[in-house]
Amino acid sequence: MNRVVISGMGVVSPLGNSCQEFFDNLIAGKSGVRRYPDDFGPYLSIRIAAQCAFNPDDFMPRTISRKLDQFSQFAIVAAAQAIKNAGLELTEEEKRRSGVYLGTSVGGIKSSVAGCKLLYAEGANRLPPLTVPMAMNNASAAHISMQHGLKGACLTYSTACSSSAVAIGEACRLIQLGCADVMVAGGSEAGLDYALLMAWESLGTLAPEAGDPTASCRPFSKDRNGFVLGEGAAMVVLESRERALRRGARIYGEVIGYSTTADAMHITKPSEAGMAAAMQAALDHAGLAPESIGYINAHGTGTLANDVAETQAIKQVFGRKAHEIPVSSTKSMHGHLLGATSALEFIATVLSVERQIVPPTINLTIPDPECDLDYVPGQARPVPGLNIAMSNSFAFGGTNAVLIVQANR
Repeated sequence: MNRVVISGMGVVSPLGNSCQEFFDNLIAGKSGVRRYPDDFGPYLSIRIAAQCAFNPDDFMPRTISRKLDQFSQFAIVAAAQAIKNAGLELTEEEKRRSGVYLGTSVGGIKSSVAGCKLLYAEGANRLPPLTVPMAMNNASAAHISMQHGLKGACLTYSTACSSSAVAIGEACRLIQLGCADVMVAGGSEAGLDYALLMAWESLGTLAPEAGDPTASCRPFSKDRNGFVLGEGAAMVVLESRERALRRGARIYGEVIGYSTTADAMHITKPSEAGMAAAMQAALDHAGLAPESIGYINAHGTGTLANDVAETQAIKQVFGRKAHEIPVSSTKSMHGHLLGATSALEFIATVLSVERQIVPPTINLTIPDPECDLDYVPGQARPVPGLNIAMSNSFAFGGTNAVLIVQANR
């Protein structure tokens, strides 16, 4: 089977619109959480989110951007960054063996809601003709494919919070099996819409605003009380190691393990057993013993139930070694990007291995006896010799995905 490496990466995030800016801010422990304007919506009691500083006019002509939902705008920009970063120049023959796998949870929901508002609130008797192609979940992958002439497999995955990890993992499988040579994979989400925020607020999983909005998301801290929604996109270029070496590409790391499992238990409640099964399956796929893992980028949402379940699952898989592994939740800084989160966290994990430093979990100020691992509180930590790391993604619906990356060697 082919070995699969990461040769390019691109990011649009609440912490910056490039991989360099994103990772620098992570390591600095900066937060992208901000307060919404007071006039955003009359009934929201939770008025914070991790928003991107993004103007589509900076990246594309308005004649193009106005035909795209924001989640497609994000994805197109992140993919273009990744392809440029990879130095990817494909022949027409190579484009037929190159594709796009993208994950999203809510897709073009802003276009859907805008259509409903026109129809039901404003009494319109027709909708804009591009409403459907802007709203459909596969729009982002299709646009990336068209923009770069990628004629291989083009699929969209929607498994809630693990969507983009599944997209990356399945893209790796395609290359491993020899069914593709190059894949652009990741996720995009633009769900900071008034209607969706109201729905999340009703579910009771969002963190209320702290006195300082940036302190609102507190994974693994005893005073945690929910997650903060975010938006953005993260895309990677994956290719066979042989191909990357042959063309002299920069290799950021190698994907050596992947698993996706189902809890088959509850639509929203996290399962410790399911989390443990996913981590163990990824280790088995990589042929690794637990002690090989030097860092875990946790799902770490900041909810009461998730953080305890993930802590216990890590202990179940790693045993006594669990307390020696740095574990951090970058959601404390960039928020929860739903279907795009796991791709963003995967990039954070790849760069942690490449640069031998792991980001912190910020806002962890009150130790919780039930969450007693090394969560790298407050400040980033150099980890000399870091060679292999794990990125966890656990989703509503019980669809788990775990990716393992190894330093290039």
